Amino acid sequence: MTQTLRILHVEDDLSILEITKISLSLSDRIQLFQFSSPARALEFASSEKVDAFLLDVAMPEMNGGVLLQKLRELEGFETTPAIFMTAHAQHEDIVRLESLGANSVITKPFDPVTLAEKVLRIFERLTQNTPPERMPR
Repeated sequence: MTQTLRILHVEDDLSILEITKISLSLSDRIQLFQFSSPARALEFASSEKVDAFLLDVAMPEMNGGVLLQKLRELEGFETTPAIFMTAHAQHEDIVRLESLGANSVITKPFDPVTLAEKVLRIFERLTQNTPPERMPR
C-alpha cells in the first residue's frame, strides 16, 4: 500500500490521544484527524472523507459503538474499516465489539513503537479481504 491512509481517531483521554498522535506520526503513510469529542468527529466526518476509523470504546459523551453507528449512517462511510481501541479485550468484549461493527480491536495499553505498523497491517488486511486476526497486546 503506497497511498496515504486518512484515519479519523476519536479518544476522550488526552494522554492517549497524544501518544497515538506521536505513534502514528512515525509513518509517513498515515494522515491523522483527531478528536476528543465524538460530536466534533461526526461534524468533521460529515464533510471530510477518511479511509478508516480508530475509536475508543468507553467515552462519556458517546460510546464508541454508538459513534460507529452514527458514522456508518453518513454517506460514503457504510463500509469504512473500524478499529476499536480498548483496555477490555477479553473474548466476550471482542465478540461484542465485532457485533457493533468493529473490524479489528487493539488492546490498550498498546506499544507506541509498533502502533503505526499494526494499524497499517490491519487496514491492508481489511482492504484485501483476508481473514481477521486477533491483535496481540
